[in-house]
Amino acid sequence: MAKSSADDKELRRACESAIDTKQRIIMSIRVAKSKGAWGKGKIGSKGSQMAKPRVIAISTKDKGAKSKAFLRVFKYTSGGALEQAKIYKLKRLAKMEVVTTDPSGCTFMLGFDNLRNQRVAPIQWTMRNLDDRNRLLVCILTICKDAMGHLPKVVGIDIVELALWAKEHASEVPKQHGFEDGSGGDMNSEDETGVSVENDLVSQAEEEDIEALLGTYVVGIGEAEVFSERLKRELHALEAANVHAILESQHLVDEVLKGLESATTRVEDMDEWLALFNVKLRHMREDIEAIESRNNKLEMQSMNYKALSEELDNLLERLHIPLELSDCLAGASFDDASLDKHIEACDQLRDALRGFEPPAMDPSFSKIRAVREKRAELDIIKFTFARKACQYLRDYFANSVDSMMNDKSFFSQRGQLKKPDHTNFRNKCKKYARLLHHLKVLDKNSMAPLRKAYCGSLNKLLRHEAREFSNELRAGTKAPKIQTVWFEGPTPNQNVDTSNISEAYTKMLDVFVPLLVDESVFLSRFLRFEVSSPDDNGSDDDDDDLDMENDEKGIPLEMGTLNESLRDLLDGIQEDFYAIVDWAHKIDPLLCISMHGITEQYINDQKSEVAGYVRLLLDAMEDRMDTLFIRFIDEARHQIEKYDRNVKQTGVMAFVPRFALLATRMEQYIQGQSRELVDQAYMKIIGIMFVTLDKISRSDLKHLDIFLLENYAAFQNSLYDLANCVPTLAKFYHQASESYEQACAHHISVQFERLFQFARRIEDLMVTNAPEEIPFQVGLTKTDLRKVVKSNLSGVDKHIAAMHKKLVKNLTCDELIPTLWDKCKKEYMEKYETFAQLASKIYPSENIPSVAEIRDVLNSI
Repeated sequence: MAKSSADDKELRRACESAIDTKQRIIMSIRVAKSKGAWGKGKIGSKGSQMAKPRVIAISTKDKGAKSKAFLRVFKYTSGGALEQAKIYKLKRLAKMEVVTTDPSGCTFMLGFDNLRNQRVAPIQWTMRNLDDRNRLLVCILTICKDAMGHLPKVVGIDIVELALWAKEHASEVPKQHGFEDGSGGDMNSEDETGVSVENDLVSQAEEEDIEALLGTYVVGIGEAEVFSERLKRELHALEAANVHAILESQHLVDEVLKGLESATTRVEDMDEWLALFNVKLRHMREDIEAIESRNNKLEMQSMNYKALSEELDNLLERLHIPLELSDCLAGASFDDASLDKHIEACDQLRDALRGFEPPAMDPSFSKIRAVREKRAELDIIKFTFARKACQYLRDYFANSVDSMMNDKSFFSQRGQLKKPDHTNFRNKCKKYARLLHHLKVLDKNSMAPLRKAYCGSLNKLLRHEAREFSNELRAGTKAPKIQTVWFEGPTPNQNVDTSNISEAYTKMLDVFVPLLVDESVFLSRFLRFEVSSPDDNGSDDDDDDLDMENDEKGIPLEMGTLNESLRDLLDGIQEDFYAIVDWAHKIDPLLCISMHGITEQYINDQKSEVAGYVRLLLDAMEDRMDTLFIRFIDEARHQIEKYDRNVKQTGVMAFVPRFALLATRMEQYIQGQSRELVDQAYMKIIGIMFVTLDKISRSDLKHLDIFLLENYAAFQNSLYDLANCVPTLAKFYHQASESYEQACAHHISVQFERLFQFARRIEDLMVTNAPEEIPFQVGLTKTDLRKVVKSNLSGVDKHIAAMHKKLVKNLTCDELIPTLWDKCKKEYMEKYETFAQLASKIYPSENIPSVAEIRDVLNSI
């Protein structure tokens, strides 16, 4: 017989090295792995039925008083080494089943309880022979019983046969000693090979019973086949004896059958009799239940009818409408004498209508005919009253405004400004505040035409007041004469006082902005808009009639509807404000700056929600001022652009000092938030000024530097004080200073261009050549040096004197000559010192004027 792989020590060591833990391998044996018919692969496919070589090892781990056992599956790598593929806990082993389809009996399956829910066929393990299979299964059962305290279910193999095999091969089946005490040892030691394991599979009592049973049949038994034949003969003898005993008791059986038949007949008769009585009783019970049900329904119906009758009586009594209520609400007169009666009737009508709403009335009552008729009657009265009340109030608003407009004393007249006063009109309207409150509750749709009529009438009054006030305000203000063209014609006068124009605009706002805000607040409260109170802590006692009880809880704010009414109220009044702005701009465009600041302050003061349209009105005025001021700035830029058309322009351009005057004047008008408006104007005007100076200078390249010097210097001198306090002007001041420095440097370099160009060429060549090689370069020989010195330094005193004379002749501003000449001398000396140092280093044998000589010449002029 071939040696079993379970005895292969090298295989056990390879398994121990593969798990790399402190666990001990009890047994390792080679098997073949395959899947059953329920595998994922198709039957007959190459991958589904091909057996794969594997190694099964059983390992243990001591952990204090408890021990753990594992079944590990190893597979071979491409290099032939073992690596762990699966690990199972033996305490989870629930079933050991031998596959019956394998005639050899070497194929078995192991079922673990934690793998029941997996939808895959269990893995089948195939051993080389039955001895290897029994050896592995006995080892597993032994460990399960010793370590786990239970045995798995065994299917397909007789446990007695397995015990007999274990007893016969006791020397080959290892039994793990020290499983509880933790001691280890060699699996093939002599102490372990002689240990019997049959008692582990069959208990002592079971073994004694089996031996007693077998001892009974020892005599005469030579082989198992003879024993089986003997058992079959005895079984046939027992069956024959049983049949004979049954046949001998035939007459007793017949008597029993007769008695049973008689009893069956009587039972059937009784069953029919009981069924008949049962049917009669069921019919009687149904009749009794029907009678009781009808009685209960009649009693319930009687009670319901009585309760319904009482409820209807109470309901009709509650919904009864007095005749005087109908007559009062149907009346068309709403004068002071009948107004209180109408208010009282409205209260009663509202109470009656509330009686139809939950919880005063159950919703199911609304389908009752009497309730529907009463509700329709109240609706007719409600809508009739709302229609007549709205018509009366519309006529009342229109007549009140017409009477005020017919009275000239309400408006401004020649030589006298009249501040509008709507106190009397508001007091008249307040009398109908409670009536409006009831109208909104009774018929909300009636408020829209009523609000439109009120806003239309009051808008006509406000526009007439604003127009008369604006006309008289302009007529009564003495306007000074100011030249509005700054960059053409004579220089504008800076000493003109225009404060009275700004005061007139301020007065217009002081009078009408509070008036418009008050009218907006009164509108929101008088016409019952659901908005937040404009001033919760500052409400007057006179407005108590307007602060009615809010019966419509949870209604969202009606800001959209209020804004529509405010537009109807104030639409068109902006034209009279525009007239003031246009009038002030025509007198002095710079007044837009001060008016812009004043308007911004008024906008910031309007915090109330109901003053939203007034803020829009002020925003529109700001936009108007911005448009007029931008138009003025664009015209000023156009005037500056005209200067580049005359190419003979010399000296300081007129727009340079005039801009300084304009900037000074604009700074005087700045108020509040108009700083940004002025800064944008500065950027537009100065930008076109610099562009225009550049265009004019390019028309005469001979005097380009002198022209730019003069104008940038004049720009800096005229804006020196303003640039120290205005950041925007300071930025342009520095830009002009940089342009001035560039023009100075260019002017000096042009005067001695050949000399300084010769020095720059030497510096460039010294980067890549030695100093002694430079005199041999083309254009830099000693001869070239003598030519340059002769043309630029021969008679240098006359040359410098001519340069000074030319500078004095071309500059129109005498104040710039000393500063510019000092700068020229300094720049010239710095460049000449560089030239002299290079010449002495490269051409040491050549004689050129010394630095001291040139300095003396410059200082002598």
